[in-house]
Amino acid sequence: MNNKWIRSAIPALLIHCSIGTVYCWSTFKESIGEYIGMSTFALGWAFSLAIFFLGMSAAFAGRLVEKDIHKSSLISCICFTLGMLGTGLFIQFTKGIVALIGIYICYGMIMGIGLGIGYLTPVKTLMLWFKDNKGLATGISIMGFGLAKAIATPIMELIQNNVGIYQMFYILGAIYFVLMFIGHLLLKKPDGWKELDDKKDKFKAIDMFKNKEFLGIWLMFFINIHCGLALITYEKQILKITFANQEILTMMISLIPSITAAFNALGRIGYSTISDKLKERNTIYKIIFTTSIIVTLISVLSNSINSGVGIIVILLLVIINAGYGGGFSTLPALLSERYGMEKISKIHGLALSAWAVAGITGNNMSELILKNTNSNYNYILMATLLIYIIGLLICVFMVKNKKTSK
Repeated sequence: MNNKWIRSAIPALLIHCSIGTVYCWSTFKESIGEYIGMSTFALGWAFSLAIFFLGMSAAFAGRLVEKDIHKSSLISCICFTLGMLGTGLFIQFTKGIVALIGIYICYGMIMGIGLGIGYLTPVKTLMLWFKDNKGLATGISIMGFGLAKAIATPIMELIQNNVGIYQMFYILGAIYFVLMFIGHLLLKKPDGWKELDDKKDKFKAIDMFKNKEFLGIWLMFFINIHCGLALITYEKQILKITFANQEILTMMISLIPSITAAFNALGRIGYSTISDKLKERNTIYKIIFTTSIIVTLISVLSNSINSGVGIIVILLLVIINAGYGGGFSTLPALLSERYGMEKISKIHGLALSAWAVAGITGNNMSELILKNTNSNYNYILMATLLIYIIGLLICVFMVKNKKTSK
């Protein structure tokens, strides 16, 4: 029972495959809106809040995770599943603004806290067990977070269509509680590893943000998520504009999201595993930004979305999804390479605060652009192209190669 797969990889997958279903929001937001009588735009803030509380809870929970992964994994399990069950209750028994506020609290805040603590909890344990392949280890776990959408989406569609929208939250809440609780019971750090004594721990968050290199990593991470969300959250609408033929559109909407989710997951394990073979893990972010710039530039020049150039649009969504996932999985190993393992949960948690900010800015930037440009998606591509270029410059000039960094 005391091996790296049973004590780190399997429990990490159980936890991350559960909490990663937050990205299934687009699967059921319209059904919720119809049931409670609210617009999908108003409901969209529930997802933004979930990502915000994910990032902020991770930022503040680093010390708890370092000290006691069993307490943190249990808190995550309880908060995440309570958030799901509470969302179902508000959908079933309330309507209008009351239901909306209840969903904000349950899905956005309570579930978001469970997400953040659950996301952070297994990562250090994985890197301790897989000390020679840290990228592979975090890639396996964080791949589960990305793959959750591909696994859960058809299940959610089936439950919604055959049972109902609020019943879906009850059923999945119970299932995810069991999976996460098993993960909580199995998760264990290697024998012999001891955390720093609280009295010797002089870690201060503010000092990290005074560090130029950490600030550069935070900005790179933020930009990758911001631009990714600006496009990924409008995937369905982009496909509708690109493919005018109704038969082709129906096929694309059923097929492309599964393909992009698969590339999101493959990017998570692929990029982080490749980083194990590189002398400098920051090279992965240079690759991500460069490929994102190239495919976005091609899309802008060809006006691919508005002119219906389907192959370029599919390529755009695939590459952006892969880079989006790869940025997540490469981050923990990059931080451990720079700052060591002793305080990695605290430092990783602080870096995840970038996710919180991007969860608010990414899709809302797209919403503002669409409102002010008569729904011209090409302007979203122009904005993300410019921001990706800034990200690459930060990558090159703020995050130096390890041998030359200070």
